[in-house]
Parts: sequence; C-alpha cells; structure tokens
Amino acid sequence: MAARFLAHDREGFRRITGSEPELELLLEDHSYPFAHEAGVFIDLTDELIITSNRFCDPGSNQQRVQISKVVIGGMTRGRPTIRQEINSSRIPVGNGGVNYGEDRVLVCAQGSFNEPSGLYVMGAHAPHAATPFLVNFHGRPFNSVNDVVVHGDGSIWFTDPPYGFEQGYRPRPTLPCQVYRYDPQRKSIRAMADGFGHPNGICFSPQQDIVYVTDTDRYHGSGTLDDSKASTIYAFDVTIRHQQPFLTNRRLFAFADHGFPDGIKCDMEGNVYSGCGDGVHVWSPGGVLLGRIVVEGGVANFCFGRQGEMFLLNETRLWRAQLGSHVRGALLKI
Repeated sequence: MAARFLAHDREGFRRITGSEPELELLLEDHSYPFAHEAGVFIDLTDELIITSNRFCDPGSNQQRVQISKVVIGGMTRGRPTIRQEINSSRIPVGNGGVNYGEDRVLVCAQGSFNEPSGLYVMGAHAPHAATPFLVNFHGRPFNSVNDVVVHGDGSIWFTDPPYGFEQGYRPRPTLPCQVYRYDPQRKSIRAMADGFGHPNGICFSPQQDIVYVTDTDRYHGSGTLDDSKASTIYAFDVTIRHQQPFLTNRRLFAFADHGFPDGIKCDMEGNVYSGCGDGVHVWSPGGVLLGRIVVEGGVANFCFGRQGEMFLLNETRLWRAQLGSHVRGALLKI
C-alpha cells in the first residue's frame, strides 16, 4: 500500500482502499486558499463546487482597508482540471454545501456584519443564481452557519458555530451553538442538539438512523488552539417520538489525534470519514480507526465522486483519491 495510505487496521482499511489506492494532485494554486469547504460533486456534469477559505481581497488594498472574502469555485475535470469563479457575490462568506436535487446546491453563508448568516439555494449550473433560503431562527440571527446535509425525508440539518464573531466579521452571538433541522414542507425549524463548543461537520449514516457531528472546539476562531478542548466526533441516534425525530443516545464516536475533525461523510458500508490535520481519517461504524489518507497540511473537507473516488480540499491544492471501486458515498450512492 502506498505510503500516503496509512493503515491502522490493515485488513479493515484494505477492504476500503483496495490493493492499489491512488492519490493524484488535480490542481494547485498558491495565490489564495481556493480549496477549503463544501465539496459538492455534480454527477450530471462531472463538476465540483467548492468554497475557498477567507483571504484578503487584493482590491481592498487600494482603500488601505483589508477586506476578507470567500470565493465559490466550479471545477471542471479534464486534463488539466479547470477552475472558474462562479457567481457567489450574493452568498456572504460561503462555507459548507450539499446537493439539493439535481440542479441546485444548498450553501452555508457564514454572514457578515451587514448580511445575515444562513442557508442559500444556488443553481448547480451557470449562471449559478443564488437566493436566501433560511436566515434566522424565529427572528434571532444565526451565528455562522457552517455545514449542512439533507435527509431522505426532505428535511435540512445544519450546524451553527460562533466562528464569525471570533474572527471579527459577525456580531456577538444571540443563540447557543446548536444543530438545527428545517422542514421545508411545514416551514418549521427546530433546535435538535446543543452542548457543543464549535459544532462543525454533519452527516447521516447510510440508513439515516444516526447523525454524526464534529466538534472543532480545539480551534478558536482567533487562531489559538486548546488541546484540552474537544476535537471530537459525536454520534446521535435518530429516534421518532410523536411522529417527529429527536436525537438521543449522544456518545463520543471518535477523537482526532491530529488537528480536529472538520468535514464528515459516510460510505454505504457505514464507515465514517473526516478531514483532519494530517489528511482524511477513516473509522469503522464501531468507531475503530481503520486508517488515514495522509495529505500534508491536512484536509478541511472533501466529497465522494463516482466508484470510490474522493476529492480532498487541501487549501491551495485539490487532490483526487481513488479507493476501491466498490466504495460508494452515502450521500449520492454512486
């Protein structure tokens, strides 16, 4: 097995990677951190939508004021991979994202002092028109919505940490750090789980009876690290009571030894993948660390493509990892 695929449980990891896994650099650009969050694979057009990390807009230097921005990019695969900026000016400080039907994407907007945080709907194809979808909890503004996933029943689940306030571009929070569920049919929103330091990534198990939430509390938005804080994945059971879902049996699923677990996904076998400080870690459904895809500089987020391929977001680099062709991401099942 290649050195970049480090096994902790040799047989368990090999069942995922196959005998000849590959790690390929698709795109590199050090002018700004273009490959940070989202990672939404559009199967119909073989494209990838990603959001950059915050960076200083060079144009703002003319005014002697440093203004940070986030760019949403569309990647078209080929030789070479082509990147273009898509119309993201209406999504303030974009972050996580998820497929929303065949032709739309839900994008998390962390917001600014002048624009609300929340969820935006963006077209998956040009011209990528974007409109606000959900921007408050019964009138109270969200903190800095970070990541989002869609359940099979159509409900939308998302996390809301305080990074915008800590990094100086959002007002002081007026809500706790929570996980929310929005029901588009009823147009109702509920807080589903609290008690986090910085709730971040979120995903469902293949049967959608378990919710996984990463807590990146080890990293404060000011840039400081506190090793005594959570760098943790929590699991919850989705339990139906009075015809409504509740999250029960909260438990520590895994603790990340490098960096902190950020983006998170499952495959169809129930294995759990999360972007960490040294790459992507892979756990069994029982919480056993099977192995890791080692990427220098770490991986904030990633997504599955087709037949065992993964796209890894490494700030200034976009990588493609090829696992066993039998592997299917639980989100798109391709």
